[in-house]
Amino acid sequence: MTAATYAAAQLLRVLPRTHITRAVGRLCDARLPTALSTAVVGLYARAYDVALEDTVDPVGAWGSFDAFFTRALRDGARPIDVDADAVVSPSDGRIEAIGPVDRGGRFRIKGRDYTVAELVGDAAEADRYDGGQFVVVYLSPRDYHRVHAPVGGAVTVVRSMPGDLYPVNSIGERHIPSLFARNRRVAIVIDPVDGSARGRVTVVMVGAMIVGRITVTGVAGRDVPVGDHPIAPPRSVARGDEIGVFHLGSTAVVFVEKGASPAFTAPLGTIRMGQALAAGATASRPGHARASGGGSTP
Repeated sequence: MTAATYAAAQLLRVLPRTHITRAVGRLCDARLPTALSTAVVGLYARAYDVALEDTVDPVGAWGSFDAFFTRALRDGARPIDVDADAVVSPSDGRIEAIGPVDRGGRFRIKGRDYTVAELVGDAAEADRYDGGQFVVVYLSPRDYHRVHAPVGGAVTVVRSMPGDLYPVNSIGERHIPSLFARNRRVAIVIDPVDGSARGRVTVVMVGAMIVGRITVTGVAGRDVPVGDHPIAPPRSVARGDEIGVFHLGSTAVVFVEKGASPAFTAPLGTIRMGQALAAGATASRPGHARASGGGSTP
């Protein structure tokens, strides 16, 4: 730990994080003239090396920064792994942690222990993932920020949990205990259909400072209201279908039940939505995979 990172961590503790996030959110939602939108997007894309060629809309078509940040992708930009049984990454980003869930629902991110119950918000449901697997995908400012189904099935429950808005970065991870469990979270439950033996899969969208707003397909509202939202009738999804959107970036965590997938062996580092998390799943090849165009904004 350096003096600079310690000082930054202490500053984070006293900053009005929620107020800052709301203020930035209002700026991002503000309508922009075409010339200004083009300039802002161009500067941001150059600063963060954003792949604008993957998007549906041309530069200048976004009426606000939020519209750019939540941009859809062109058809075929993210092929879904050809192995129909493969669990795939729900988003573009960087795998920060991946591996087994121990007995008692414990797993480890960046040297810190967590429990599944802390992230999914339901102790009974968390028990299902004992002996299962998890993956943590961090979305950086350059990434595409829509979240997709890692498996086919039916969305049956969306659980929205209140929390703080600490930044999810190296300083937050090092200095804020239980960071992912303290921040705002939205858990999206996907159950199997058609007699599948895969079991339940839960995708947890974790908010952060400047990333307070999360929208989920099928749940009305500018942000997902706090509480449990049963989806009736359940909403069918195929792998790669859009299930949620980060309005600015953060982290997606996926939990699968024991025996639902071969061991997750994707290496730490960059991954794209639709790529398999387990070795042995066939790599995506153009012309062979079902293409995802990124879906539509909820």
